[in-house]
Amino acid sequence: MSAIFPIYFAAVAKSNGIAGDVWWGYATSASSLIIALTAPFLGALGDFKGMKKRLFTFALLFGAFFTAFMAFTDQPMLMLFGYSLSFIGFEGTSLFYDSFLTDVTTRERMNRVSAYGYAMGYLGGSTIPFLISIGLILFGRFIGVNGTLAVKISVVLTVLWWLGFSLPLLRNVHQTHYINIPKSKLVQNAFTNLKHTISAIIHDRKLLFFMIAYFFYIDGVGTVISMSTSYGSTLGLSSSLMILALLMTQLLAVPFSILFGRLSERWGTHRMLQGGVLVYMLICLLGFYLGFSLEPHQKAYENGFTQVVNQSSAQLDQQTLDSIKKNGISILSDADRVNAFDQQINTLANTRGKTEKAELEQLRVNVDAFLSDQTRAQDYTDAIRFSTVLFWILAVLVSTCQGGIQALSRAFFAKMIPANRSNEFFGFYDIFGKFAAVIGPALYAFSAAATGRSSFGILSLLLIFAIGFVSLTLSKVHFQSQPSTEVEEL
Repeated sequence: MSAIFPIYFAAVAKSNGIAGDVWWGYATSASSLIIALTAPFLGALGDFKGMKKRLFTFALLFGAFFTAFMAFTDQPMLMLFGYSLSFIGFEGTSLFYDSFLTDVTTRERMNRVSAYGYAMGYLGGSTIPFLISIGLILFGRFIGVNGTLAVKISVVLTVLWWLGFSLPLLRNVHQTHYINIPKSKLVQNAFTNLKHTISAIIHDRKLLFFMIAYFFYIDGVGTVISMSTSYGSTLGLSSSLMILALLMTQLLAVPFSILFGRLSERWGTHRMLQGGVLVYMLICLLGFYLGFSLEPHQKAYENGFTQVVNQSSAQLDQQTLDSIKKNGISILSDADRVNAFDQQINTLANTRGKTEKAELEQLRVNVDAFLSDQTRAQDYTDAIRFSTVLFWILAVLVSTCQGGIQALSRAFFAKMIPANRSNEFFGFYDIFGKFAAVIGPALYAFSAAATGRSSFGILSLLLIFAIGFVSLTLSKVHFQSQPSTEVEEL
């Protein structure tokens, strides 16, 4: 979903005159805010006997329903609505899934088990359905499945895959650590325990400093995950090549997640987390350059196209010309942009009378001459090729750290909390992560909207990673200043 659907949404949004990456960022922020506000209370409820799996199941069904909803609408705002609620459901399942870590393994094995969990998630939960979806998108036309239908089938496949591979957890994983109280006192005790947990976090400086650091660096990680394809699509990069690059990211993330976990046993969790944050800072810089070097050529070619449409001798009303410009801009990065534009004109001509058809044909001739001029398109074409190569390099860099930094953060946190209150503490862990996810996409969207350039949206994330790195470094100093079992792992 995070790889394919944002590309599709950006294309639909662009054809409707909407800045897809900006609205996607706002929707992600709003959804993250809702789950962040509810996570501590849900976490507290989940710590009571028998509640963790029930809440996991509810979040699973809620998220699956609204994911399926996304496949049955072509309106961009309804897509965002479905995405927002499906995102809430997914993050809800993640909260309870993460807290099961204390139920399924020992403290000594948490780093490795957490790393293997992420690795298997990339392999089975992402790569296999991802391959099927890519096959449909790239080759579906040979069996009568167009691009739009391929995306919708992929969404349905995601729902079925999500539900199907949740069954092993529902059947075999059980809550072994819990608080046992009468059901009539669940809500009252949940609020009481929330107060105790807040106090415990504030007074445990080791835990507090780590969570502050986590708040910042996981923000950037989540934003890179959620905004990468939307960013590339806005810049006009090939959807197929971006999807293949992200498939490579999923495949490489499997061994790198495991490697991250093993290296932490030798070099320490803090050092590995710091290294991961530094890699992400490099990713932000390269991502900024990717867009910054492409955007002037993209803008110049779009202006040239608009000028040709405006200066054409075709006698068409302003509404039709505006529609042609809006739809035409969306195909300028296509390799066969002439054929793509001709298809748009033919579709429009089928709804018009004889006189307007003649005028549209005149416009088509004028625009085709512009689109066929390789000299005028050369700078833009070269910039797209360079940025595509850079996108693949960034995909490799992301794969080296994405799973590892998430897995080690989860395991490191789980070691510092009481097992019978893991869900409650993970609720606060989740709220730190989700409030960070509110900031990242919103900062990206605001920076891109304010400057008119998506590249500055990516650059703004560098600030978040830098704060996260400094906070993580300060938390390491605080760990070393207080004797504890965790210090041995630094």
